[in-house]
Amino acid sequence: MSCLPQQEEVVKKIDKATVQTEVIGKDVQLVDVRTPMEYQEGHIDDAVNFDISNAETFAFQLEGLDKEKPVYVYCKKGARSNKAVEILKTKGFTQIYDYSGGYDDWEKED
Repeated sequence: MSCLPQQEEVVKKIDKATVQTEVIGKDVQLVDVRTPMEYQEGHIDDAVNFDISNAETFAFQLEGLDKEKPVYVYCKKGARSNKAVEILKTKGFTQIYDYSGGYDDWEKED
């Protein structure tokens, strides 16, 4: 048993239903970490595109986000958003939501 205070989990995995109720139409920070070409082919409404494959630009773009507000990230299937989550944690973000199903899941019919 530890004497250290328990910290809240910094990262939460979310699903399509959560994105639909907590993100769409809300004033949130929604980041699509796919390439610009993938983003142009289709993206979730109100998402901004921060291409994680360009590390230098990605790090610069993160500086424009508010660390005090929740950040929602997604990619195609979950691998790149998982990488983005790790970077966000190192940058001091404390409320990170990873839509692990990604855009592929978003495009599926319910």
